[in-house]
Amino acid sequence: MADTNGTAFDIVVLGAGSGGYAAALRAAQLGKNVALIEADKVGGTCLHNGCIPTKALLHAAELADNAREGAHFGVHSTLDRIDMGGVNQYKDTVIGGLYKGLQGLIKSRKITVVEGFGKLVGQNAVQVGDTTYTGEHVILATGSYARSLPGLEIGGRVITSDQALTLDFVPKSAIILGGGVIGSEFASVWKSFGADVTIIEALPHLVPNEDVALSKAFERAFRKRGIAFNLGVRFQGVTQNDNGVHVTLEDGKSFDADLLLVAVGRGPRTSGVGYEEQGITLDRGFVNTDEKLHTGVGNIWAVGDIVPGLQLAHRGFAQGIFVAEQIAGLNPQPIVESGIPRVTYSHPEVASVGLTEAAAKEVHGEDAVETLEYNLAGNGKSKILDTQGFIKLVRQKDGPVVGVHMIGDRVGELIGEGQLIVNWEAYPEDVASLIHAHPTQNEALGEAHLALAGKPLHAHN
Repeated sequence: MADTNGTAFDIVVLGAGSGGYAAALRAAQLGKNVALIEADKVGGTCLHNGCIPTKALLHAAELADNAREGAHFGVHSTLDRIDMGGVNQYKDTVIGGLYKGLQGLIKSRKITVVEGFGKLVGQNAVQVGDTTYTGEHVILATGSYARSLPGLEIGGRVITSDQALTLDFVPKSAIILGGGVIGSEFASVWKSFGADVTIIEALPHLVPNEDVALSKAFERAFRKRGIAFNLGVRFQGVTQNDNGVHVTLEDGKSFDADLLLVAVGRGPRTSGVGYEEQGITLDRGFVNTDEKLHTGVGNIWAVGDIVPGLQLAHRGFAQGIFVAEQIAGLNPQPIVESGIPRVTYSHPEVASVGLTEAAAKEVHGEDAVETLEYNLAGNGKSKILDTQGFIKLVRQKDGPVVGVHMIGDRVGELIGEGQLIVNWEAYPEDVASLIHAHPTQNEALGEAHLALAGKPLHAHN
């Protein structure tokens, strides 16, 4: 328990983002005395310059599209202008409300919050300024930063998502380096706000981590929206002047725009915090752990974006809870990485959980996998929303569903049932017998499983 100076704890958590604060809250709930150390604000990247602000921008973008396209539904609305000051105010109000709520929650659990830059100085010690905080256990949760490419300087008209979230204007034109989740979401926002957008992606597809069927459909949808993209060729360099940026690719192609958004992923924030000095092994900056998220050194654990794998807030959150329960001796089930749901909140949305068709064939064998695509054209609510897309199911032959992959507006909201299906190893027959409300998009999941179980009602055999 805490000593008289209040610097000795059961658990010291370094970093108060999704992983760190979840670990602190769960540990406190389990009766542990916790110090939570944070250099910036509790809530981390996700709350302050990641998931929450980008989704606020995407909601504003959806309203812009709705206003512009109202006549299609017999509602004659016009889009007057995008007031970025107003959009940012709305975004900041959302963040502010959530931030206040989180601070209150942490306070109510009697967690000691230490504001300042923490450094690991011993296997059980973290130093902040002149004070050293000790814990029987230390949980590393220092998160990630917006990465760049070697030799690509951020500054001026070359920005990362951090600067993109605070822009007080809509660029007339933008080049986005990286066609993954972050790049695709900003492309979607800026296009809806009226910008000309071009995505540069070195891999053969946009959203390259998804099932290739989703990637191809996503590319078709973006093409239809007038979002340009160049695939399969690597970025070479950029120059900038008062008028804009000039981007060149390795095949000699070049592009000009107002600004370049570098969205090539996020790097682990592990340098200068004393990890290696304490014997922790890093691999390209990521902290190596076992499946229980232990670092192999003392009682030091790691969670979130510094652990190799999907860099998602809800993964960090789940890992934080998992480690707190481990420490408390509850012996929780290790987290299965493929069972973590993944969503790209662009227009259209992409949502998936479980194995892609290619991954399933690698795991179970080429001939032991069955797939089915159910088109949203047969779904009443999708028709009403005027969205196109499909649900693709991947199953083990005569076995459970191992992957659910969806594209279409609002499909991110369907991933909840999708992840239950995959994680509970449901058979198509199990889901086919469940009654889905009509008319909902959720019904499409039911229909897809009916079809996979061999009894489609709204699909052709």
